[in-house]
Amino acid sequence: MNAPLTLTTIMFDSADPAALAAFYSTATGWPITDTDDTFVYVGEGPVTLAFQHVPDYRPPSWPDPAKHAHLDFKAADKAQAVQDLLAAGAKLPDFQPGGDSWTVLTDPEGHPFCVAAA
Repeated sequence: MNAPLTLTTIMFDSADPAALAAFYSTATGWPITDTDDTFVYVGEGPVTLAFQHVPDYRPPSWPDPAKHAHLDFKAADKAQAVQDLLAAGAKLPDFQPGGDSWTVLTDPEGHPFCVAAA
């Protein structure tokens, strides 16, 4: 490849893009930057998160070998971050393969993500 690619956006399928974007805006502190009837963007780059409406959306499940991707986050205080995310609408699945290294959560629509100590 002559010219490397630049990652700009990580896009999530969603039943309710506005609500899911609000969750991630709260989680990251990134602003909602663009919205229309089917897409909502969070963050001002270089990489943003985006959420697109998908009719009849079916969430991933955890654990499930069919899941395709997840986000990893670091937090200065992992335990407090997990509590804050749960208060914002995240769920804590029973299956936790990270031990004390990281905690797996799912967002309000079921996308898994991990939180580790910084």
